[in-house]
Amino acid sequence: MSEIIAPRDVHQHLLALLEENRARYRVMEHEAVGKCEAVSELRGTALGQGAKALVCKVKGNGIKQHILAVLAADQQADLSRLALHIGGLKASLASPAEVDQLTACVFGAIPPFSFHPSLRLVADPLLFSRFNEIAFNAGRLEKSVILNTEDYLRIARPEIVAFRRDA
Repeated sequence: MSEIIAPRDVHQHLLALLEENRARYRVMEHEAVGKCEAVSELRGTALGQGAKALVCKVKGNGIKQHILAVLAADQQADLSRLALHIGGLKASLASPAEVDQLTACVFGAIPPFSFHPSLRLVADPLLFSRFNEIAFNAGRLEKSVILNTEDYLRIARPEIVAFRRDA
């Protein structure tokens, strides 16, 4: 995955990547909203189509790794499951400063793509099994992308890891 050169160009970089890879997608402009439920309503998509991207830190057992953990917006992350998969002892959400440094995005606007070499991309498989398209804020709170699921998997190539909380 290519790296963001200048901060705050995530949206344009993402669209260029999707175009270069002939992805099937559309861009929606809407009110600037960072909450999953509210933005899915504005998009007219199911909550479970939303690709929630969490920047996490995994530590322990000699591991110190930042992870971009992507899961369906109607699910909750089990960070201990994520840590175990990576080989660490514990995981936590990254600080706002770390999120800014690793994604050049504010909370709620992070797309499910890693453009930083120190940010490992993992995704929970449930996100891809229920819908033909996923939806996400695309580097900006007021812009969303609705992207074909197969195209996302082909372009982003996330490591598939089951880390959602069991119901």
